[in-house]
Amino acid sequence: MGSLRVAVVGAGIGGLTTAIALRARGFTIDVYDQASSLSEIGAGLSLGGNGMRVIDALGLGRAVREVAANLHRIEFHHWRTGEIFYQHPMGDWYEQRFGGPFLGVHRADFHHVLLAAFDGTPHLGRRCVAVHESPHGVELEFADGTTAGADVVVGADGLRSAVRRHVNGPDEAVFAAMSCFRGLVPAPPGSAVSGLTFFLGPGRHLVAYPVRGGELINFVAYVPDPEWTLESWSAKCPPAEAAAAFDGWHPAVTTLLANAEETGRWALYDREPLRRWSTGRVTLLGDAAHPMLPHAGQGTNQALEDAATLAACLSGLGPAEGLRRYEQLRKARTRQIQLGSRANAACFQVPDGPAATERNARLQNLPEMVSWIHEHDVHASLPR
Repeated sequence: MGSLRVAVVGAGIGGLTTAIALRARGFTIDVYDQASSLSEIGAGLSLGGNGMRVIDALGLGRAVREVAANLHRIEFHHWRTGEIFYQHPMGDWYEQRFGGPFLGVHRADFHHVLLAAFDGTPHLGRRCVAVHESPHGVELEFADGTTAGADVVVGADGLRSAVRRHVNGPDEAVFAAMSCFRGLVPAPPGSAVSGLTFFLGPGRHLVAYPVRGGELINFVAYVPDPEWTLESWSAKCPPAEAAAAFDGWHPAVTTLLANAEETGRWALYDREPLRRWSTGRVTLLGDAAHPMLPHAGQGTNQALEDAATLAACLSGLGPAEGLRRYEQLRKARTRQIQLGSRANAACFQVPDGPAATERNARLQNLPEMVSWIHEHDVHASLPR
C-alpha cells in the first residue's frame, strides 16, 4: 500500500506527525498549508506519556526532550492565598507509572523538530476551499485557484476545517463563552513555577509550566467572556489587561501576567463529537476531527495518537478499510476526552466553599482519575 499518494492538509503538529509516520511506511506525501510562512506562533503545550510514545516510536524522542522541560511535580494553589491544596510528584514517578515523561514544550520548538524530521517543504499559501472525491482519487481545490490530486486526503486543518465540511457537511463551532490569555515570561531565578502549576478560583483559573529547558514560563489564564469571540493565535492584548482580569489574586499570578512582554488572547471553541470521520478516501485528524477545549491538556497528544493509528491502518489495510478501522479505533476515546475537557472548566472554576472543598477532595485521586488517558499505548491495538 506504500505507493499511495497521500495529501495532508495542514502543516501543524498533527499534520506533520502524520506525514512523518506515513512517509516512514513508504507513502508518497504532500503537505499543504494556508500560511504563507511557518512562523513561531503559539506558546506552550504539554506532552504526556501517551503522546511521547508516538514521538519515541518515530525516533524523535531525544530531539523533543532536548528542547522541552521535564515537569517534576503538579501543584494546585488557592487563588488568593497561594496555599497548595494538592500536589503530587511527576518526573521519575510519572515516567515509571505511565511509560514516558510529562514535558512542557514551546509549540515552535516542537514544530521545528517535526519540520526537520519531515525533511521536505510543505506547500505554503495553499488554503483548501473544496474537496472533490471520486472512486478513483481526490482533488483538492485551493483559494489561489490551483488544484492538487491524491489517492487519500487527511484533513489536519484545524477547528474550521474545509476537509471536515466535505466529510460531514457544515456544522457550527461551539463557543465556550470563555477566552484565555496566553504568554511566555523568562523564568526568574528560583521561580516558583517549576512544574505543572494551577491556581484555581471563582470563575477563572490559571495554568503555568516551564518550557524550553526551563528558560521560559508558559501561562494560560482563563476568564469567562461571552463578548470576546475572536479565535486567533495572532490576536494580542496589553499584558496589563490580563493582570487586571485577575485583580485580587495571589501576587504570583498577577506578577506573572504583568511581566509578559506580549500576551495573546483568543476565544475558546470546540465542536460536538462527530458521528463520522471519513469517506472512502478522505479522513480527519486532530482538531479537524475532535477539537477539544484545553482543560485536559490532551489536544496535541490526541493528534499524535491519531497520526500513529492512521499510518498503521492505511499501511496495513488500504484506503477504504484502513480509514474505517482508524475511525473505529479512535472515535470513542477522543469523544470521551472531548467531553471531559468541557467538564473540567467548571471543575476548575468553582467558588470557595463546599463546592471547592468537594473538588479538592476529588483531586486527591487525580493520578488514578487520569490514568486511562496517560497510560494508553496507541501502538498496542494497531494492525501489524
